[in-house]
Amino acid sequence: MIEAIGLGKRFRTLTAVHDLGFTVGDGEIFGLLGPNGAGKTTTVRMLAGLISPSAGTARINGLALGTDSQRIRASTGILTESPGLHDRLTARENLGYYGRLYGMRGAGLRRAVDRYLGVVGLPDVGDRRVGGFSKGMRQKVAIARALLHEPEVLYLDEPTSALDPSAAKTIRDFVATLRDAGRSIVVCTHNLDEAERLCDRIGIMRGTLLRVDSPARLRRRNGTASVRVDLVGARRPESFLDLLGGLSFVVGARANNGALLVEVGDPRGDNPELVRALVDAGARIVGLSEEAVTLEQVYLDLVGEAATRDAGPVA
Repeated sequence: MIEAIGLGKRFRTLTAVHDLGFTVGDGEIFGLLGPNGAGKTTTVRMLAGLISPSAGTARINGLALGTDSQRIRASTGILTESPGLHDRLTARENLGYYGRLYGMRGAGLRRAVDRYLGVVGLPDVGDRRVGGFSKGMRQKVAIARALLHEPEVLYLDEPTSALDPSAAKTIRDFVATLRDAGRSIVVCTHNLDEAERLCDRIGIMRGTLLRVDSPARLRRRNGTASVRVDLVGARRPESFLDLLGGLSFVVGARANNGALLVEVGDPRGDNPELVRALVDAGARIVGLSEEAVTLEQVYLDLVGEAATRDAGPVA
């Protein structure tokens, strides 16, 4: 649905984004995770056809950025960090106004407005002015606005920014239903917990993508996972190390505080074989768990390394 190739953007002497490349599939939530100023919003604005790239290209649902930017804008939805609603208009009037900008008219527009007020849970307040709405309610209206013309691709820039935990969960749950309906969604955020809860894959970004993978794989160091095997009984964990060293799928193993820490490449596929081999060798297993680093640590490591490279050597 989305393919970016070598995408870049310069603002005079400032390079906001460079050498950006990634894809987003049908029905996938792709997260752009990075600090303020990492280029997330600039990337979304380029992909939505709102600003032109300085380098590279992208295709959105088969349409080429640049030559087809007008058609891209018509077929995508975008939620900016600030909802940008007209306070003196009602929720229904706001949606009607923006619907007409998308070329919607008459009964079709009225049906769409009613439908999406219902979808975001605001059917009973459609005739109230949004100036009196809470932050969460305004965010819901803005999401309804982004969905009004039934876009295949949706860009959400900090969708739960400044929301209370209950409202943020409501928005996350709603975004998940959009994915289940087959929409392709790009979420820009610096909220680590939100990215991990919501996204199928995450791109950690600082001017360009530093790494792209699923949240679970990002948390694994060097592509492996550390599996903790808790044991009881007379045999010491060290006595199983030779056995583990002979298993083809085991990258490394060590004993630690009455347990075995085993490095494997694919815990889901390797753990059953690991358990079988240990039990056959006489191990009494009382627990098995994956010990992965936190997404926060991965993020801080990658962004910190990039910042060090950008700063260059100290004179």
